[in-house]
Amino acid sequence: MEKKKIIEQHFVIDRLTNSILNTTSGDSFQTEISLLTRADLKNVTKKIGWNFNCKTEFDDIKKEVYKLTIEGNPSIIQGLLSLTIEFDHIYMDLLESSPFNIGKNKVYEGVAGNLVAYACKLSFQKGFEGFVGFTAKTKLIAHYEKTLGANHFKNQRMIIETQSAKFLVEKYFKN
Repeated sequence: MEKKKIIEQHFVIDRLTNSILNTTSGDSFQTEISLLTRADLKNVTKKIGWNFNCKTEFDDIKKEVYKLTIEGNPSIIQGLLSLTIEFDHIYMDLLESSPFNIGKNKVYEGVAGNLVAYACKLSFQKGFEGFVGFTAKTKLIAHYEKTLGANHFKNQRMIIETQSAKFLVEKYFKN
């Protein structure tokens, strides 16, 4: 049996927003989340600053990989989310903001929160009551507890339960 490689998540929730916010102008932009396509892979490589090998995630038939874009601008990927649909919850295998949305000079805030909220929304749609799990880097456990309302379960495992998931979904998805 092949051992599953566990990726410790190290995304930072910079701010929970209603969509994503331009850090210079303060303008808010509505987002769309859709499945990553093979054609998108050329725009999400380590060579241009992405941290993870997105092709590996994309090629894994057990995973679904989503991209976050600004409504009406599907060619510029703001962030990526790779998930596995488990029997009773959604597991976030990987979450990454685009290279230009990381650090003090990032272009947009709210990318990571938007993607986590989508995982919660999908969990509700699948009948899992919003439950989302992920493995956190040890130093970020308290951050995820505070910003996402996630619960520290065991070792580095985190769980977002129904109430916190509902809050995130309502924050990002008004409809």
